Amino acid sequence: MIPEKMKITNGMLLEHLARYYFAMHYAKGRILDFACGTGYGSKLIARSCKETAEIVAVDIDASAIEYALKKHYHPKVKYVKSDATDTEIANRLGLFDVIISFETLEHVNNETAYLQNIFQMLKPGGTLIISTPFGAGRGKPTKEPFHIHQLTEEEFLTLFNHYSEVDFYYQKSVLIEPKRPGKHYPFGIAVCTK
Repeated sequence: MIPEKMKITNGMLLEHLARYYFAMHYAKGRILDFACGTGYGSKLIARSCKETAEIVAVDIDASAIEYALKKHYHPKVKYVKSDATDTEIANRLGLFDVIISFETLEHVNNETAYLQNIFQMLKPGGTLIISTPFGAGRGKPTKEPFHIHQLTEEEFLTLFNHYSEVDFYYQKSVLIEPKRPGKHYPFGIAVCTK
């Protein structure tokens, strides 16, 4: 996702931006942006949220990190190339008040390691904001070439039982809201308190 090369009316761009604007309500202290891509969201939060002390923006793709450093530099943002499933990542990056991870679950082979890393790096009382598209389910093929699978809504809802508080939201286009009966939503968002 490279906003500078997209029309402002591009639906995918608007969906991604809506998630970062949604996350701004929770942004404070030390923040981890897992799978930050080209860094536009990390910079957006750094510029917009005064209570942000530091954002560590992580992506596995070296070219995305290189682009982020060139196009989305901000003094509060530190871009890091790393794998979200690396068992040593918590030792290297430390603890966070807020962890943001949008559209990552569907790309991760080792879902368990990824979710354990998030839980380990989140401070007690900290907030996780995580999203994923819904699909046919774990281990089932998807039409998206870079997705390993897309969880069902039910699979997504069961991932956060070890958090003290969880609120689920749903996204359709730029609209993010609690689930309304009879509505179909392509994306789920969980806001979890450790």
